[in-house]
Amino acid sequence: MTRVFENKSDLLGAVGETLGSSEWVEVTREMVHQFADATGDHQWIHVDDERAKRESPFGGPIAHGYLTLSLLPLLSKSVYRIDGAKMVVNYGSDKVRFPSPVPVGAKVRNTAVLSAIEELPNGSLQSQITNTVEIEGVGKPAVVAQTVARILF
Repeated sequence: MTRVFENKSDLLGAVGETLGSSEWVEVTREMVHQFADATGDHQWIHVDDERAKRESPFGGPIAHGYLTLSLLPLLSKSVYRIDGAKMVVNYGSDKVRFPSPVPVGAKVRNTAVLSAIEELPNGSLQSQITNTVEIEGVGKPAVVAQTVARILF
């Protein structure tokens, strides 16, 4: 179920809460190849299935870490939304880590925790969400990242 925030008070009152977990999303071969084309990162561990099976310590091709990170908007939209805001803009990320590779074909989901909220002088808010992207059936997460957003009301 999607957590809906209607106003500043809702957000300020939710600091420290787990907002929820997304549905599982498959990381497909097509996604990996499109990401490689978009970024120019065609390293064989991502796009050469046969070589990755033969030579990679991962037993096959893996998704780019930054591809997994870039899935956060998709994974988060089913977890929470801020209806009362005029706009929400990405302000950056802190402490991004990729503890475990995502095999092509694996499913991932995000669990989001509202770690901090700060009210800014212009009346907007700055939020920090701690995101933990899990891989289905794997104990170690694929991504742990704190994302920072500016929320304008």
